[in-house]
Amino acid sequence: LELVQSGGGLVQSGGSLRLSCIASGFALRQYAIGWFRQTPGKERVGVSCITTNGDAGYADSVKGRFTISRDDAKNTAYLQMNNVKPEDTAVYFCAVDSICARTFYSGAYIRGPGPAAWGQGAQVTVSS
Repeated sequence: LELVQSGGGLVQSGGSLRLSCIASGFALRQYAIGWFRQTPGKERVGVSCITTNGDAGYADSVKGRFTISRDDAKNTAYLQMNNVKPEDTAVYFCAVDSICARTFYSGAYIRGPGPAAWGQGAQVTVSS
């Protein structure tokens, strides 16, 4: 399983950015897709997850600002980030798993078996 990310970069506070995650060598439609972020010295945390049926969930910190989506025909997932804030600065990772785990937004998910595959990560920097 291989996930290749694109997007990321520098954006001003209040601006928008879109991250993409392309699956290679497998059918993305068979998997739930999650987005995580990590800052230096801190644990990777779940940001958003979308099921195979398209049901989406979000961490409280991004609810109403970020939108997760999937285009299974293109084998691609997206994270649209609107009204970004400096505290959104992090390395963002996409990942796939069989389901959006109940523990997705807690550290327990990462400390456990975690996702089946990870993207390579993309730096997002929000300037104030």
